[in-house]
Amino acid sequence: MNSGPSLHILTRTDLHTLELTPDEAITMVEDGYLAYASGASRNPAKLMVPMPDPARDAVAYSMLGYDGSLEQAAFKTSYRQGSTSAEKYYTTITLYDDTTGLPFALMDCHRVGATRTPASTALIARSCARPGARSALMVGTGAQGIRTLPYLLTALPELERLRLFGTHPDGLRDSVAAVKERFPDREVELVDDVEAAARESDIVVAASGRAAHPKIRLGWLPPGGLLISVASKGVGEGTLAEADYTVATSGAQVEVTGRRMAGPDGVFRIDAELPEILAGRAPGRRGGEDRVFAFSSGMIITDIPVAHALAARAIAAGRGREVALWT
Repeated sequence: MNSGPSLHILTRTDLHTLELTPDEAITMVEDGYLAYASGASRNPAKLMVPMPDPARDAVAYSMLGYDGSLEQAAFKTSYRQGSTSAEKYYTTITLYDDTTGLPFALMDCHRVGATRTPASTALIARSCARPGARSALMVGTGAQGIRTLPYLLTALPELERLRLFGTHPDGLRDSVAAVKERFPDREVELVDDVEAAARESDIVVAASGRAAHPKIRLGWLPPGGLLISVASKGVGEGTLAEADYTVATSGAQVEVTGRRMAGPDGVFRIDAELPEILAGRAPGRRGGEDRVFAFSSGMIITDIPVAHALAARAIAAGRGREVALWT
């Protein structure tokens, strides 16, 4: 009897101690964007379904895509109940090898998202920050924000002043430790006043949920400032309409996950998408004095290379288990 194809199952614990360096992750994510820009990959807009009971504050997402450089297809699912903690946030990704037609891995996607998100942020900053940018403010200390500052330093080593705002002591500690691990000579300044810090920052990254701070306005930033929203609730409504230049990882996904960013007329004005900027077909900004707003929404074509690398390393280390689902 043919046992049929099997699937490697990798839990959060199996992946917990695996780490890509910032250079590795940024390169993988950039390659994912470039494959998409070349037409080799596919990334339909994600599906989002708010759950009908408002008391539960729950939402489900699904993404399907194909990475042409790795020839891997993938499905990603996410379910979140409540947005003040990550306790009830569950996300998985399933990879299929398109060259063999066989499944590859089903894995927790927490570490994947915590790796590809700061890599995308770093690529946006490298592409869209004004020439000579020297200061960055990170707002948020959740899973998607902890690695952001060392990734920014990797992409923009000329950054001199790093500031951080967060409301979770563990997240603050881990964010500072992430910088010290890669850049032991660099200091991170903890701030209490987000608006005052934003007014002195060339780059502001908003990855906060419903943290206790005023929603960031693009006008707080100095001329030439770059505001990057990581699908965040911490940015003021209508920010797309306030910007001199607007960038998105995916214009289609802004209309799914960033509807409140549109102007009063409901129009989503996106001047450039990040894959086109990285491919050299669009500028990251028009001028040095422009205030630029970038909306970073997760794209599965950036999840796939990170997930594949982590899965391959976990399997090589003998982690996880193999399950024959289709016997």
